[in-house]
Amino acid sequence: MKQIGWISGAAAAVLVAAGAITYAVADGVGGGGDSGVVVPAADSADAGFARDMAVHHQQAVEMSYIVRDRTKNVEVRRLAYDIAQTQANQRGMLLGWLDLWELPKVSSDGPMAWMGMDGMVSGEDGALMPGMATNTELEKLNTLSGERAEVFYLQLMTSHHEGGIHMAEGCVEKCEVGVERRLATGMVEAQQSEIDLMAGMLEARGA
Repeated sequence: MKQIGWISGAAAAVLVAAGAITYAVADGVGGGGDSGVVVPAADSADAGFARDMAVHHQQAVEMSYIVRDRTKNVEVRRLAYDIAQTQANQRGMLLGWLDLWELPKVSSDGPMAWMGMDGMVSGEDGALMPGMATNTELEKLNTLSGERAEVFYLQLMTSHHEGGIHMAEGCVEKCEVGVERRLATGMVEAQQSEIDLMAGMLEARGA
């Protein structure tokens, strides 16, 4: 039996690519000015995506650690570990870019304003962006165990990924920093692959 901490080949590849992208940005690849680093405006899509996706990713990490402690199923725990590690890594990159650009990590604009959705997401019960679970749903996940926890996690994470893909596609369309667009493209591909995987796992559980 493989250890729970084992990272799948796909997830490992994402982490390696993410590290390379971070190095490229920090090294000034692909920009102008004295340092060669592209510095977007505070109200740009690049900055908005970095802020919002960092928040979105943090919840995915939280849900994944919750389910890891609520089930002994190797398949679900491995998936949760992969998601937590990948999204925590990407979140660090996004926040690191904001530091590199000397831009604030919070904005007076509402979530998704950079996509023209300011005020369109209610944020009710903690669900600040599309696909995010509510506080009530997170509390429920914390009360479940075994297969019930697995099913609920897979359902929540499927919706979470769908919202994440929507945001990442927005960055692919609107962001101007090339490495950030490439990261967003990778997010779309990786999260769609995980949605397909989770669909099979839900089907296997009769959900």
